[in-house]
Amino acid sequence: MNTTKLVIVVPCYNEEEVLHETTRQLSSVLHGMEQSGQIKEGCLMYVDDGSRDATWSLIEQLSENNPRVMGLKLAHNVGHQQALWAGLEWAATSRFDAIVSIDADLQDDVQAIIEMTGRFNEGIDIVYGVRKERKTDTFFKKHTAQAFYKLMQTMGGDIVYNHADFRLMSKRTLQALVSHPERNLFLRGMVRGLGYPSAFVYYDRHERFAGESKYPLSKMLNFAIDGITSFSVKPLRLITTFGIIFMLIAIGIIGYALYAHLTGHTIQGWTSLLISLWFIGGAILTAIGVIGEYIGKIYKEVKRRPRYFIEKEISR
Repeated sequence: MNTTKLVIVVPCYNEEEVLHETTRQLSSVLHGMEQSGQIKEGCLMYVDDGSRDATWSLIEQLSENNPRVMGLKLAHNVGHQQALWAGLEWAATSRFDAIVSIDADLQDDVQAIIEMTGRFNEGIDIVYGVRKERKTDTFFKKHTAQAFYKLMQTMGGDIVYNHADFRLMSKRTLQALVSHPERNLFLRGMVRGLGYPSAFVYYDRHERFAGESKYPLSKMLNFAIDGITSFSVKPLRLITTFGIIFMLIAIGIIGYALYAHLTGHTIQGWTSLLISLWFIGGAILTAIGVIGEYIGKIYKEVKRRPRYFIEKEISR
C-alpha cells in the first residue's frame, strides 16, 4: 500500500480571482491520486505573500469548507521566491513525504502533478515541470525569456531550460535545500545544484485563468539580475577582460600620438577623443554598477535578517 503524503505549496499575491478555481482543480487532482492509490494523503498549503486584496480571507473560508486547505499569512510582502521559501521551510518540518510547488494562476498544468508523483514513487527525488512551448507568451516575453536562459548558460548557471518553479521534491532534498543560509534566493539554480536523482515532466502551458501577471518588466529584469549574480562571477571577470582590452587600445593610441608628434604631424580628432571619453566613462560606470550589485548582495547576507515573518497559520 502506498503511504506517500503529498502537499502542494502555492505562493499567492493578490490572487482572489483565481483561488476558488485553483483549489477546485488541485483538490480534484489530489482526490484522484488518493482514489487510485498513488498517494495516501494530499493537502494544499497556500502562502499569502502580504496580499492587499481578499486572498487571506478566501484562504480562511476555503480551509473551513475543505479539509485539504491550509495557509500561511506572511506579515508583509517579501516577494515570490521568499514566499515560496516560507512554504518550503514549513513543508520541510511537516509530516509530508513530498512537496509540489506551483503558482496560483493555473498556467502550469495541474495534471502534470500526477506524472510527477509517479516518478517520485519510482524513486526520483526531484521532478521538474518543463514547458513544451511558449505559445501563450507575448513576442516580447517569449524572446526575453529565451535570452535569459541562454545568458544564464553562458554565464555558467546550471538551470533547466523552460522550467520555472513548478517541481516536485522529496523531503530529503527539501531539507537539504532549506539548509542553505543565503538570503538572495534563486531557487531554480539552488534546486538544480542539489544533485539528487532528477527527471523531467513536459507539459503545455495555459493562459492565466484570471487576474494580472505579478511579474512586470521591472521585476523580470530584477529576477534575471539576481539569477546571474547569485550563481556566477563571470560578470566580474568580464570587467577585468574589458579593462585589459581598454589598456591595450590606450597603449596603441599613445603609440600613435607619440609617432605623430615626432614626425611633426598635428594630432587631429577632438570628436574621436570626446567619443572615447564618453565610452570609457560609461564602461567605468557599468563596471562600478556590476561590482556594486555583488557588494549589495554581500551587504544583505551579512545582516542575516529574517527572510519573513508569519502573521497567521492554518495547519492540520
